[in-house]
Amino acid sequence: MSDRAPAGEPHTDRKAAFGPPGGARGLPVRQLAAASVGNAAEWYDWYAYSFLAVYFADRVFPKGSGSSLVPLLSAFAVFAVGFFMRPVGGLLMGAVADRRGRRAALTLTILLMGGGSLLVGVTPTYAAAGVLSPVVLVLARLVQGLSVGGEFAASTTFLVESAGPGRRGLFSSFQYVSTTCGQLIASGIAALLAHNLTDGQMTSWGWRVPFLFGAVIALVGFWIRQGAVETRGPAEPGAARPGLFEALRHHPRASLLICGITAGGTIAYYTWTTYLPTYATVNAGFDKGDALTVGTISLAFFAVLQPLGGMLSDRVGRKPPLIAFAVGFAVLAVPLLHLITSAFWSLLLVQCGGMVLLTGYTAVAAAVNAEVFPARVRAAGIGFPYSLTVALFGGTAPYVGTWFGEAGHAGWFPWYVAVLCLLSAAVYVKLPETAHRTLER
Repeated sequence: MSDRAPAGEPHTDRKAAFGPPGGARGLPVRQLAAASVGNAAEWYDWYAYSFLAVYFADRVFPKGSGSSLVPLLSAFAVFAVGFFMRPVGGLLMGAVADRRGRRAALTLTILLMGGGSLLVGVTPTYAAAGVLSPVVLVLARLVQGLSVGGEFAASTTFLVESAGPGRRGLFSSFQYVSTTCGQLIASGIAALLAHNLTDGQMTSWGWRVPFLFGAVIALVGFWIRQGAVETRGPAEPGAARPGLFEALRHHPRASLLICGITAGGTIAYYTWTTYLPTYATVNAGFDKGDALTVGTISLAFFAVLQPLGGMLSDRVGRKPPLIAFAVGFAVLAVPLLHLITSAFWSLLLVQCGGMVLLTGYTAVAAAVNAEVFPARVRAAGIGFPYSLTVALFGGTAPYVGTWFGEAGHAGWFPWYVAVLCLLSAAVYVKLPETAHRTLER
């Protein structure tokens, strides 16, 4: 099989037409809710861990435990398990979506995330269970990483395949609307608990509440997804199912394209949505509390921008927003990050300005990725290279930035962001325009 971008080609496979567009369009709100509510629940659980780790770290990984396994497990859990399980999840859950149907994969990912969240919420303390305590937490993060990696693959294909003609960009934009909402809800609940409970209460039991709540909202997402319209069902009995690595074997160019499309986008995304408050605090002496406030305002602004960016891409195509994003960051990342001072408005303007440029990538990323692969291997084809690239460049962004700072070269990090965006810009220029092609189903 030759490697090509088959999005605009007609199909003859009867199963490829499963879940006709008209059926999906008849329930657009239900389809968007099924993907978005579940995705928000997934990312709520993912981000709750980072917001609350300060309260439970000493309970699970005590400094003076006397066991050499504890700090090792701690480092493994924090730095490796989450992000580096995502490529595995993208591959495995993507294969489930391609073999069993998108809805089956979406159901499985949200149950995994809910189970992982519940497991974090009931993790015993080191004082009560010894080394079993960090082992349970590591297991929970393994499950959550697997789930998050599979969620993007399954929900991306589901959203884009649910869209009618001329609406794939709009539907795909809800991938980051829901992701941002999950992050904001996690931040808000953590802040609410921290404000109303004492430090002792938060350390003792308060940190468990958001994770238990996460398990509940995962069940709500599961219920909503049960009523969604399948966009591509399982293969007929006896028909050959796609192999686990079929996308990589038969579509190596498309797989590399996903990596190139994602590299600049993921470093810019994690820098501007996650690392920027820390960068401002460390390098510009910005107040920590104000930095979190700016981050929250900027994320809300970012969520509002996504549907606008998606609708724009349906009109003008995918390439113009992508190129504008990548060239904009390649040229402006360095001056923007150097504009940050200790003044509140400086960080707010820099972060919101970056969000406008970033929308050129985030609002259309799901649509572009889905339009690269044929329906047979679409989910697995997206899931593995995307999650691997995020793990290598997005997940490591805060650590690379901190490492540059500790080495006395804090000014190098903006150039690192700019170079990756420039490389992605070269990929975007060469991409075929797929916005107005018929999507193979």
